Amino acid sequence: MKKQIIISKEDAVFWMNKNGDWHNEHGKFEHPKIIKYFNASIKKDEHGYYVCQETDELIEKVYFRYEDSVLFVLDIKVNDNIILILNNNDTIKLDPKQLFTRDDNLYLQTSEHQIKFKDRALLKISKFIDEQDGQLLFKLKGKTYPVKQLSDA
Repeated sequence: MKKQIIISKEDAVFWMNKNGDWHNEHGKFEHPKIIKYFNASIKKDEHGYYVCQETDELIEKVYFRYEDSVLFVLDIKVNDNIILILNNNDTIKLDPKQLFTRDDNLYLQTSEHQIKFKDRALLKISKFIDEQDGQLLFKLKGKTYPVKQLSDA
């Protein structure tokens, strides 16, 4: 059995801000390969979100602090459905009934995660959104779905 090292979020030396940017004591991560590596290693268990690194002998789990969300929609693909491309490389089919806004941000609530839309994805998906009497409406395939608005925290 592999040795496990588990680091609590209080002891983690990195964190994620509300925009999905990784930081450590020296500031924001800048190197694209490091950012991509961290994002791709995001996992979740009953104790929360962590990044995982596994070698032949070792599994290292580092739980980390974050503001707002851990998962972000970076891009969308539109075919028969709308497919969301997340920062951890997962793809999921959009369920418009699960969209909501808070603090002028768009989110998707799944059974496991609260996922926030980044600017690029928001721009692309905005062509499906209309406003009527102050209510955002998501329109897809001839159907209209009201976008819930949660009060600002």
